[in-house]
Amino acid sequence: MAESTMPEVADAAATRMGRYRWVICGLLFAATAINYVDRQMLGVLKETLHAEVGWTEIGYSNVVFWFQTAYAIGYLGFGKLVDRIGARFGYAIAFVIWTIAHMAHGGVHSVTQFAMVRFGLGLGESGNFPAGVKAVTEWFPAKERALAVGIFNAGANVGAIITPLVVPALTLAYGWRMAFVITGAASLVWLVAWLAIYRRPEESKRISAAELAYVQSDPADPVEPIRWSVVVRRKETWAFALGKFFIDPIWWMYIFWLPDFLGKTYHLDLKTFGPPLVAVYVLSDVGSVVGGWASSRMIHRGRSVNFARKSTMFVCALCVTPIFFAQYIDNLWLAVLIIGVAAAAHQAFSANVYTLPSDLFPRSAVGSVIGIGGTVGAIGGMIFSLYIGQILDRIGSYTPIFIVAGCAYFLALASIHLLSPKLARTEGA
Repeated sequence: MAESTMPEVADAAATRMGRYRWVICGLLFAATAINYVDRQMLGVLKETLHAEVGWTEIGYSNVVFWFQTAYAIGYLGFGKLVDRIGARFGYAIAFVIWTIAHMAHGGVHSVTQFAMVRFGLGLGESGNFPAGVKAVTEWFPAKERALAVGIFNAGANVGAIITPLVVPALTLAYGWRMAFVITGAASLVWLVAWLAIYRRPEESKRISAAELAYVQSDPADPVEPIRWSVVVRRKETWAFALGKFFIDPIWWMYIFWLPDFLGKTYHLDLKTFGPPLVAVYVLSDVGSVVGGWASSRMIHRGRSVNFARKSTMFVCALCVTPIFFAQYIDNLWLAVLIIGVAAAAHQAFSANVYTLPSDLFPRSAVGSVIGIGGTVGAIGGMIFSLYIGQILDRIGSYTPIFIVAGCAYFLALASIHLLSPKLARTEGA
């Protein structure tokens, strides 16, 4: 059969023989939603906890800092672990660690204790994306990966939507301590489903032969994996890592400080900031899927991966820039629209950044590359969190913070382009 007809045959096979791979994507989506419920609860409860814990703006930023420190350490470790033991058990280990740490929040009484349990949460949650992207790499051909990543990444926004709706109600009914325990215990259903369902495609009894052929339709990877010592020296690794360094801190800012911004600027509280937060994250959810779909669609139509990824990211960077003015808008819902579009653009940009390791490296190296990038992104978040704490403590304005947010995506795209101008795939050592 001529090589040029292979993509068409693979597409036809996928259409005829089922889409079980999307069940796997659904599990990844659910885990990411849980991950972000657990992560965002601190931001939603910031003012509720302020009276009991007594933290300052700098103290709160230090708690966030220790979460991100653990995230940086864990991301690097889980990237390597997932490459060694696979997505199934790597994801399960991460989930157990972060759920135990999340439930432990219900028993703490001081800023130091909060920093300790947040450290444990960050350590476990760092495994979510290395394991998730590894699973996408195993279950999806290259032309569908951006869409699959966009869909499971949208779980972050669903988690961010659920949190301001459910957590205030639980807190008002049972107290903030039980809110942590209840949400953690409920999430254990996912762990049972994951261990029961997930296998690599070639080991699964639920996937058809035709769909398996479609999933494996990309050219075979080299037999010899790329060593970590080689991966860390590749400029393609740092294209991904620097992209993460610039954009990850902005998403951390939304998660941990957006409720505070809305509360202080528009006089909202635990009972009233839910709808504005939901609106922001509904928009970001759409952005996550559209960003993955846009570049995948261009690839389907024959554009290069380089053009599809970078043109999508450039449009996203433009869509963030109105956030420069968010601090000065008197109307709550206009500010929500601007921030929501910026958050949507972030998620669209991020969905494409997350596909770069699978675009550039063999499957055996994807987890390690994502681990390095996640660590570098978390370091960026650590720096930005301390900056936010200092800015809010000293001048009490979000303007300098939003200026950084508006510029970050252009810096990320420039770094990616300079280090990998063609997004050319790298192979073995």
